[in-house]
Amino acid sequence: MISNPLTGAAYVVKGLRLINKPGIRPFVIIPLLINSLLFAGLIWFLGNEFSSLMQHWLPVLPDWLSWLSGLLWLLFAIAALIILFFGFTLLANLVSAPFNSYLSAAVEKQLHGHAAEDTDSFMQVLSKTLASELKKIRYFILWAIPLFILGFIPFVNLFTPALWLLFGAWMMSLEYADYPLGNQGLGFPDIRRRLREKTLLSLGFGATVMLASMIPVFNFLIMPAAVAGATIMRLEQFPDAPA
Repeated sequence: MISNPLTGAAYVVKGLRLINKPGIRPFVIIPLLINSLLFAGLIWFLGNEFSSLMQHWLPVLPDWLSWLSGLLWLLFAIAALIILFFGFTLLANLVSAPFNSYLSAAVEKQLHGHAAEDTDSFMQVLSKTLASELKKIRYFILWAIPLFILGFIPFVNLFTPALWLLFGAWMMSLEYADYPLGNQGLGFPDIRRRLREKTLLSLGFGATVMLASMIPVFNFLIMPAAVAGATIMRLEQFPDAPA
């Protein structure tokens, strides 16, 4: 299969089309409710606190650089939105992780007639998925801290929003590919390695998820759509993942 960003983006659309299928719909309800509640909280936060947050983050410019204030506001707003949306996405996935794992298995069964055999109880699935989510949060923090520090270095901070965009796309790809690949028994380091094999594909998928998360109404559907899309991507792009 060709590895490119547009191919990755297309999997999000395929996932969205799939989540209303009768055999999958029951597994969508809980992640959808969790995502809706948390994104409603995020929208409230942005409406009430975003302006003061931006005033706190923006560096104070001398008068002769005042012309840069509008550009900096835009760049820092993009970075802030990425951080906030990804933070809420991490929280949403932490809460709904076991249900997303079941959703991914249901998608695979719908498409192939079978899924990876899983005899684990709900508590075992809960423990396994929460441990995986915590690894992703740790990975995010380890990379987010240096990126955050770069944002305070003059001139360099002009490029940090672009770095945040790339990092956000990569993290979204890791976040959702973890469910189908994790169901096949791959650990977090192996999942990162597999996605790096098709970096452009992974970034295209993750960037589409990230941008869709910022579109009103659609952002409530993006979690189950991304899980379904990542599962389709796993089946077509990584069919040799161990079962």
